[in-house]
Amino acid sequence: MTIHLEIVPILSLIAGIAILIVPRLLSYIVAIYLIVVGVTGLFNL
Repeated sequence: MTIHLEIVPILSLIAGIAILIVPRLLSYIVAIYLIVVGVTGLFNL
């Protein structure tokens, strides 16, 4: 379970950065949300 909980924030960070690079269908708000979730998950804030 620990590995799964650590993969989710990493995937959120990658998805957020990808959306910021190529924001075709998704908005910047979703990208910022994913990055925030990823960072807080990685650093346990």
